[in-house]
Amino acid sequence: MATIKDVARLAGVGLGTASRVISGKGSVSQSTQEKVRKAIEELEFRPSHAARSLLSGTSQMIGVYIPYLSGTFYTPILQSIYTALRAAGLNMVVAFGVGDGDARNQAIEGVNFLIERGSDGLIVMSNAMEDEDFAALGPFQSKVVVINQELDGLADQCFTVDHDAGGRLAARTLLGLGHRKIAVIAGRAAAPDNQQRIAGFKAELEAAGIDSSKVWMADGEFSPEGGFACAEQLLASGEEFTAVFCANDEMAVGALSMFQKAGVQVPQQVSVLGYDDTHSAEFTAPQLTSVHIPWSEMTMNGLNYLLNRCYELKRPVEREYHLHVAERASLAPPLQVKGGKTK
Repeated sequence: MATIKDVARLAGVGLGTASRVISGKGSVSQSTQEKVRKAIEELEFRPSHAARSLLSGTSQMIGVYIPYLSGTFYTPILQSIYTALRAAGLNMVVAFGVGDGDARNQAIEGVNFLIERGSDGLIVMSNAMEDEDFAALGPFQSKVVVINQELDGLADQCFTVDHDAGGRLAARTLLGLGHRKIAVIAGRAAAPDNQQRIAGFKAELEAAGIDSSKVWMADGEFSPEGGFACAEQLLASGEEFTAVFCANDEMAVGALSMFQKAGVQVPQQVSVLGYDDTHSAEFTAPQLTSVHIPWSEMTMNGLNYLLNRCYELKRPVEREYHLHVAERASLAPPLQVKGGKTK
């Protein structure tokens, strides 16, 4: 296999000149560029990733940490990151939580794994790590962007939305249709973004004169299986409800499946509202109304910020994002129902 030294020898130029032509950096005359390119073509030379890294002083690779690789939430986000990186001539390596440790320790191990693999910078999509964990990374913490978390020590490097406002918007949507008996399928109790959206939801109910402490609520773990199980518990509880707010779309998908299995019509008997507005919301039956969180926009701005940091680029970075309700077919004004059954 031809090397860059072979290219330089055949072109009759120095190694540094050949390197500048291959990397596209530095001043080289047109005639010299043609000699080098002709040598590259004749030798069928293809620079390896390791060689490019040596030439540029970087790995040309961004690491991405996600807490788990399942469901439909992370797949489109990873795809958008990968597409943007490849368009910029860069690549991506992904790590996710594994092992017996808690979410925080899994995230720390995953981040260290990505650093050890030579990542130039990191996107961390986990809210389990704390300020001190990032501080422990030393100088490398300046090359980290955190999605969906607010950290005092990394304020400029955090890209998130106001989940309290998102929860309030969800409550106002259901209240505006006339719902007063509302059940909640929440996400992981320890997750800060879940705490924020549930707190906002409850605050808006209180403002409408509803005692939020009496609202039926269960933890669906952010999964379809959790949403299915919680909806089953709700129906078995005998609780009166006309609407269910699910703290993410995956739980809402599970809840819709349970209601369909139990013969409960949505939205004729029970309205279901999701959160995130993921791609799957458009393909449920009925199509799921959901609070739209601009995950792609938020992530792309975080990526732009990181590329500016790592490669001295000047990509635009925005931090204000609009939340709204993506209206579909899973909401309607309430009927008089009990446990999902019409009285």
